[in-house]
Amino acid sequence: MKKDIHPAYHPVVYVDHGANFEFVSRSTQKSGEVRKIDGVDHYVLRVDISSASHPFYTGKQKFVDTAGRIEKFQKKFAGKYGSKAAAPASTPAAK
Repeated sequence: MKKDIHPAYHPVVYVDHGANFEFVSRSTQKSGEVRKIDGVDHYVLRVDISSASHPFYTGKQKFVDTAGRIEKFQKKFAGKYGSKAAAPASTPAAK
């Protein structure tokens, strides 16, 4: 493997203030703030959204139906798809 072609890999602590959550990892990113954890200096990287605060991962995701699109679709195509009762009658054979 070639030397001096890879970026430096540092221990970091990611801080999500919105969820009051921190996790330790390693990264090539640096910051001006350093925190000592278990005797090792970690760069502190602040993030706006993490898995602790993102709606998809927290289960608080909301689906917004703007202008009633689902109801409009259901009203427009009611009975045309997926229902056996609404299936078209068999057509007579062509002669």
